[in-house]
Amino acid sequence: MASRSCANFLDLAYGDLLDVPHTPRMLPRVMTTPGIISDLDGYGSNDGNSDVFCERKIVVANMLPLHAKRDTEINKWCFSLDEDSILLQLKDGFSPETEVLYVGSLKVEIDANEQEEVAQKLLEDFNCVPTFLPHDLQKKFYLGFCKQQLWPLFHYMLPMCPDHGDRFDRLLWQAYVSANKIFADKVMEIINPEDDSVWVHDYHLMVFPTFLRKRYNRVKLGFFLHSPFPSSEIYRTLPVRDEILRGLLNCDLIGFHTFDYARHFLSCCSRMLGLDYESKRGHIGLDYFGRTVYIKILPVGVHMGRLESVLNLPSTSAKIGEIQEQFKGKKVILGIDDMDIFKGISLKLLAVEQLLQQRPELQGKIVLVQIVNPARGLGKDVQEAKRETYLTAKRINEVYGSPNYEPVILIDRPVPRFEKSAYYVVAECCIVSAVRDGMNLVPYKYIVCRQGTPYMDEAMGIKSDSPRTSMLVVSEFIGCSPSLSGAIRVNPWDIDAVADALESAITLRDTEKQLRHEKHYRYVSSHDVAYWARSFMQDLDRACRDHYSKRCWGIGLGLGFRVVSLSPGFKKLSIDHIVSAYKRTNRRAIFLDYDGTVVPQTSIIITPSPEVISVLNVLCNDPKNTVFIVSGRGRCSLSEWFAPCEMLGIAAEHGYFLRSNRSSEWETSPVGADLDWKNIVEPVMRLYTEATDGSNIDIKESALVWHHQDADPDFGSCQAKELLDHLESVLSNEPAVVNRGQHIVEVKPQGVSKGLVAEKVLLRMVNVGAPPDFVMCIGDDRSDEDMFESILSTISSPSLPAAPEIFACTVGRKPSKAKYYLEDTADVVKLLQGLATASSPKPRHIAHIQVSFESVV
Repeated sequence: MASRSCANFLDLAYGDLLDVPHTPRMLPRVMTTPGIISDLDGYGSNDGNSDVFCERKIVVANMLPLHAKRDTEINKWCFSLDEDSILLQLKDGFSPETEVLYVGSLKVEIDANEQEEVAQKLLEDFNCVPTFLPHDLQKKFYLGFCKQQLWPLFHYMLPMCPDHGDRFDRLLWQAYVSANKIFADKVMEIINPEDDSVWVHDYHLMVFPTFLRKRYNRVKLGFFLHSPFPSSEIYRTLPVRDEILRGLLNCDLIGFHTFDYARHFLSCCSRMLGLDYESKRGHIGLDYFGRTVYIKILPVGVHMGRLESVLNLPSTSAKIGEIQEQFKGKKVILGIDDMDIFKGISLKLLAVEQLLQQRPELQGKIVLVQIVNPARGLGKDVQEAKRETYLTAKRINEVYGSPNYEPVILIDRPVPRFEKSAYYVVAECCIVSAVRDGMNLVPYKYIVCRQGTPYMDEAMGIKSDSPRTSMLVVSEFIGCSPSLSGAIRVNPWDIDAVADALESAITLRDTEKQLRHEKHYRYVSSHDVAYWARSFMQDLDRACRDHYSKRCWGIGLGLGFRVVSLSPGFKKLSIDHIVSAYKRTNRRAIFLDYDGTVVPQTSIIITPSPEVISVLNVLCNDPKNTVFIVSGRGRCSLSEWFAPCEMLGIAAEHGYFLRSNRSSEWETSPVGADLDWKNIVEPVMRLYTEATDGSNIDIKESALVWHHQDADPDFGSCQAKELLDHLESVLSNEPAVVNRGQHIVEVKPQGVSKGLVAEKVLLRMVNVGAPPDFVMCIGDDRSDEDMFESILSTISSPSLPAAPEIFACTVGRKPSKAKYYLEDTADVVKLLQGLATASSPKPRHIAHIQVSFESVV
C-alpha cells in the first residue's frame, strides 16, 4: 500500500521535483450514490457524470483524527475517532449530505506487510486515507524540519548559535518536500478534481499545494495556518522562503487566525515576490499570474456540543465537588499549557510569585493550578523549559507555602477531559501567558465551562438563573486575544503587569465579571468550530467560482511552479498570424510603448539597441506604415535616442508632445496649456521625498512623477497612498489628474493620455482618405491599457468603411484589455523583425501623413 513516491527522496528538492511519475490509483473511489465512475488513470475528469457524486471535502493534515492501539490478544490494530480533534469537529460546519475524506499520517508506525489491510479498514470505517511515511523520512520531516526549524522560526526564534535552535539543514528540507509529495500523491488517488474541495491544514504541508496544483490547474484548494506567521524580518532568514510562499500562493484561499498573521504574510509576498494586494469587496486578494489568491482572517472556535457533553458527565460533577472541597476557601487560578518554551509557563509562575510578594495577605487564599500537557516535540529546549518550571514552582512553594498550603500545584500527567473541565468550572480566573501562540483555545473552553449546562447545574444544585462569571488574563501574543475584548491583556514578559492583572482579576466586582463573561460567551457560542468551517468553505467556493471561465496553464519548474489564469480570448500573438495579416493590408498603423516593450523595464541601459533602431527604420520606410513610439518619457530623450529614425512618429509624456517625423515640429496638447499646478505639486513631492529614503522625483515638462521603487516596500506604499490623498486634496480645483501606478505617483494635465494619441492618429488617417486596415498596438503597463481601449472604440466608428485587423498586445501574461500577449521585450523585437522582413521599404517623402492636435480636434 506504500506509495511509489517514497523512492528517490533526495531528487525531489529542485529541478525535476514535480516531474516524478504519478502514483497509481490503488484506493477505490468513494461514492454514496450509484453511478458510473470513469477510469481515471490519467486523473482526468469524470466525463460529465459529476452529478452522481455527493458534495465532498478532502481534509488534509499531518495527523489523522484517530486513536490507534494494538490489541495484543488478536494481534491487530484497533482504531477509534479522536472526538477532540478539530479536523473531526469541523464536519459540523458542512451539510449532512457532505462526505468528508481525511488524508494524513497515523500516530503509530504500521509494518509494511500490514499497511494495505490497515488502509482499507480506515477507508471503509472512518473515511481516512493514511500516508505511510517511512520511519526515517517521518523523523526528518516532522521532528526535524517541522519542529526544529519551522516551528521555532514561526514563533520568532532564530538559531543565532548552536545552543539556540538548529541551523537550516537541506537534508531535512528535502525530507519535508518528499513528505509533502507523498501527501499529494494520496490525494491524487482519491480526488474527483472537478467537484471535490481540498482543505489543507497547518505548516507541515506548505508546499503540498504546488504538487496538487501542478496536476490539477483548476482544483479547489484552501489552506489554513494554525500557527503564527512571523514578520518579514524573521521569515526572510529562511533559505527556502520563496518556495514556501509560492507553495501557499498555489491555493485559492489562505486562512489565518488574526490580521497580524495575514499582514505578515502579505508583507513577505510584497518584499520577496513583489506582489501587491488589495481589498476586493471586503475580501483581501493577491493577484498572482492572473489568479486571485484570497486571504481569510477568522479565528477557529470550539465545539460547543463536545464541551457541554463532557460537562454533563457524572464523573465531571463528582470531580468538581472534589476540587471545590480541596480548595475550599481559596481562589483558583488555572493554567493549561503544553510543555514547550513558547507557552510562558515559567513567566506565569514568576508573576504569581510577584503577586504573593506584593500582597502577603493573599498567601493561603490563592492557588495556581498549572496543568502541563505532554510536549509535542523533543529536544533540549523542552527539557530546559520543564526543568525551569519545576525549579520555579518548588522555590515559590518553599518560600510562600506552608504544611497545608501550596500556592503552585503542577499537574504533569495525562489529564482526562472530564478532569480538565472540572478545573475550568472551579477556576475563578484563567491565565494564558504564552509568548507566542497561533490560537490557543483554552480561554474559549474556560468560558463555555464557566457557563455550565442545565444538567450540570442540577447535579451540582446550582440555580439555573444564577449569574455566571469568568475572568481571563491573556497574553497579547496569542491568536485568540483580539476576539476577547473583555479579557485583561498583558505582555507576558512584564512580570509586574501580569501580577497586577491577576490581582485585578480576582478582586474585581462580581457584576463586572458577569458582564465580561456574558460578552465573551456570546462571541464564543456564536463563533464555534462549525461557524469557522462553514465560513471558510463558503469563501473557498467564492474564490473558485471563476475557475472554468478562464484559460489556465502551468509555468515554472520545481517548487517555482504556478498557474497562469487568463480570459479565454487571451492568447500569445503568433508571428506567422500577424505577418499574414500584415502582408495583405496596405494602410497600417503601428503604436509601440517604449519602456518594458522595446527595451527591458529593468535594464540599466535605457537607450534603444541598434537592432531596435534598424527594425524601426525598415518599418517606417514602408509607405504603407504609420509608426509611432508612444511613451511617458520626455521629448528630449526620445528625440535624441530615435534621431536615426527619420520617419518615426513620437508621442512624448503620454502624448502631451507630438510629432509625426523627425523633420516636423513638436506640437503641444492644447488641453494642458495651464501648468501652474506644478508649482503646487513639486514642494509636496519634495516633502515626501525627504521623508522617504529611496524615493525620487522625475520632473518632466508636463508632468511630475514620484518614484518609490527603491524605498522600503511597505513604507513606500504607505507614503504613496498618503501622497495620493494629499495631492488630490490640494489639486481639487486644478486642471491636473493624480494617478498611482506601479511604484509611482504621477501628476499630469487633464485630458492627456496614450489613448488620445492613438485616437488622433487613426482619425487623421481616416480624414486624409487612408482609413487603416491594420492596427497594431504593443505596451506593457497601465497607461497602455488606454491605447488598447481607445483603438477598440475608434475602429467601431461609422466613418471607417470596414473594420481593420486589430492586434492589441500586452507584454507579459497578465490580465489586460488586449487580446494578445508576448512574453517579453525579446519577443517584441522578434515580432517587429518578422514584420520588417515582410515590408517593402521605399524612400518616402516627409509629408506622408502629418498628425497634429489641431487636425483632429
